[in-house]
Amino acid sequence: MSDDIWTRNEIESPCVRICVIHPEARLCTGCLRSIDEITGWSKMTPEARREIMAQLSERQGLLSRRRGGRAARLAR
Repeated sequence: MSDDIWTRNEIESPCVRICVIHPEARLCTGCLRSIDEITGWSKMTPEARREIMAQLSERQGLLSRRRGGRAARLAR
């Protein structure tokens, strides 16, 4: 049986199933999209998706590492 009926010619989602919103940058730490971009993804045009995908690599620098956890305790 073939899945040709379900094959779509559209941009895949950048989702990596690590859905945690960074508290300061307000971006998903997994895919680097904003909440608005995530919720509207399925209704966006392919051009809008391509534009967002092109911006994702630039957003990596917006996420600062959190200072909590084990690393913060060891630094004391």
